[in-house]
Amino acid sequence: MKNDISFLIDSQMNLYEQQSSYNPNMQLRGLMYFAQLYQMYLSERGKDLLGSKLVKIPKPCFVVFYNGERELSDENIDECEQHLSDAFEGGKIEGFEWTAKIINITGKHSLTLQKKCKPLYDYCSYVNKVKQNLKANLAKDSAIEDALNYAIKNNLLDGYFKTQKMEILNMSLTEFDQELYDRNRRQEGFEDGVAEKAKEAALNFLAMNVLTHEQITKGVGIPLEKIEELAAELATSQS
Repeated sequence: MKNDISFLIDSQMNLYEQQSSYNPNMQLRGLMYFAQLYQMYLSERGKDLLGSKLVKIPKPCFVVFYNGERELSDENIDECEQHLSDAFEGGKIEGFEWTAKIINITGKHSLTLQKKCKPLYDYCSYVNKVKQNLKANLAKDSAIEDALNYAIKNNLLDGYFKTQKMEILNMSLTEFDQELYDRNRRQEGFEDGVAEKAKEAALNFLAMNVLTHEQITKGVGIPLEKIEELAAELATSQS
């Protein structure tokens, strides 16, 4: 089992990718992936792009299965598209486009598709079980262990969870570690930004010299001792 896979069916080159975190750049990433795939395709067949004949290539199909926590849009939809032209500086160019089709397989999304494809449905059932356990405040390893036992009991993926339990456990721990890491980094970035804005506001109030230190503390939410430190620094810089 891999995160993404490409294959040819008749005259269509298909690339399927799975994403557990929202990424607005999948259309550009897909374009770069397909450039590599087409390069390999042409090289293996000895095709010459510099010749006088038109070189035929398979039609592209790029699909991203998304099972992250963030909704794809305000409409809570099952599918959407990401267009390369949305990233063009200066606006869209008529007649030039590249598209990534995003299919939401989180929770109750895309159930019709899931039920038509048992492996996909089984995989989603396992991931949803892990997320339910985490929301119930189970420790990460316990949440994954319980979900694995659930998958084995219900014979999800036709016994794959039973035969590959340790490999799936290690993979899942890594995947959910990454999700937690990403959330923590976003939260830290937010908190750092708020703290920096509060510091800037406090320095502005101190420079205007119209409020007491206690009033500034209440206004910006910085401890009094920190306000006094900033006031000392400001006085030193102005002397």
